[in-house]
Amino acid sequence: MKKATKQEIREIHQLFIDNYSNAVTELDYENAYELVVAVALSAQCTDKRVNIITPALFEKYPNPATLAKADVEDVKSIINSCSFFNNKAKNIIEMAKRVTEVYDGEIPMDEKELITLAGVGQKTAHVVMIEYTGANLMAVDTHVFRVSHRLGLSDDTTPIKTEATLVKKFKNNLRTLHQGMVLFGRYICRAKNPKCTECFLASYCKTKESFKV
Repeated sequence: MKKATKQEIREIHQLFIDNYSNAVTELDYENAYELVVAVALSAQCTDKRVNIITPALFEKYPNPATLAKADVEDVKSIINSCSFFNNKAKNIIEMAKRVTEVYDGEIPMDEKELITLAGVGQKTAHVVMIEYTGANLMAVDTHVFRVSHRLGLSDDTTPIKTEATLVKKFKNNLRTLHQGMVLFGRYICRAKNPKCTECFLASYCKTKESFKV
């Protein structure tokens, strides 16, 4: 597969900025606690599905202190239409316990501290910080991974390596690029039946093949 040239990378960078300057997450949340929970639930699950689940969850458990004391079976029953709900229920309760005990009920907005929370890896930490603080970070989900490969920006085999490559190539405006690439991959550069006729990056496309993480 051909790689994007330096000139193409500059042009792709600008086109994402032009088209997605106001892009934000499609997850519904009102505070940092709700954002962390929503992002954790969204792993291998659609944002649309998460947004259906979370209102009941947040109504019953409106903050880390209440979630920390939750019965895991009750949490499972609320989020059971989400993929891997058994594991996610345990993780978000453990996350809430640590936030309550160690961080006085406040979600820490520091990558090293965020990843000490159950169920929060580098990608989740970055997504939270990108959205909540506007941090100049990149996070690679299935959409960003696919788009990066189709545009010849990366031929890396893992999301973490892809992230490092994108940071090196793009350097700035990473927040907008992340949000833009997610939405672009979700609605235009889809895994199946990509909307190539509607694509503003069609001339930069190196392949229409689907890439699996």
